[in-house]
Amino acid sequence: MTTPTAPPPPSRGPRSDGVEARSRILYTALRLFAEGGFAKTSTREIAKAAGVNIAAISYYFGDKAGLYAATFNEPMGGSANDLVKLFEDPALPTREALRLCMNAYVEPLKRGEIVRQCMRLHMREMVEPTSQWAEEIERDVRGPHEALVGILCRHLGVKKADDDVHRLALAVSGLAMQLFVMQDLVDTLRPSLLKSAQSIDTWAERLHLYAMAMLEAEAARRAATAAPVSTIPTTPASKPATPKTSRKKSP
Repeated sequence: MTTPTAPPPPSRGPRSDGVEARSRILYTALRLFAEGGFAKTSTREIAKAAGVNIAAISYYFGDKAGLYAATFNEPMGGSANDLVKLFEDPALPTREALRLCMNAYVEPLKRGEIVRQCMRLHMREMVEPTSQWAEEIERDVRGPHEALVGILCRHLGVKKADDDVHRLALAVSGLAMQLFVMQDLVDTLRPSLLKSAQSIDTWAERLHLYAMAMLEAEAARRAATAAPVSTIPTTPASKPATPKTSRKKSP
């Protein structure tokens, strides 16, 4: 297993005239890492494709591992902490919290091809894992999942999340995640579903409704499980009468 370790970002900031060069390196690396993976993609190849000196990678990203880490968290925009802050307020009604959750989840789809490349990179990372995937889980997945679990617990009146709450949280977030994984399939089956920003906003609205339906179904299941089973007293069945046999008196 290849294990890149990203160093801390350089203390010096990029020159004002280097913003475009840094962006070009980042998106070129995203495409090449998605196509070839971390181990098979060299910094020299990235620099050549981006039209920059190889030293620019060290200047802006530290080294190859730092550049690889940046391709995971920068192109999608925002951060997991931003997402969590949107809907972790305990005073926020469940319906509004799930609406904010779904809006935030699908918003990156509006970035088109960039998001496709990000998903290819994530899929390749799962096939050819480095240490980056574990870092992604801790930084960008666990926080939103736990915040969503908290929303569901409050709605269901559960003090401590059990397996069913986590199962429901994964199912709810999966509603949005499947759109990222299945973009090519959606384009083949029904291109209009992802063709514009408005169509993606419609997805957010519908997924919010689907998530609420799943939550209410789980609430109903729990209520039915907790309800006492009514018993109707039964009268013991009477024994069948024994037929009388006549005895003939002997003469």
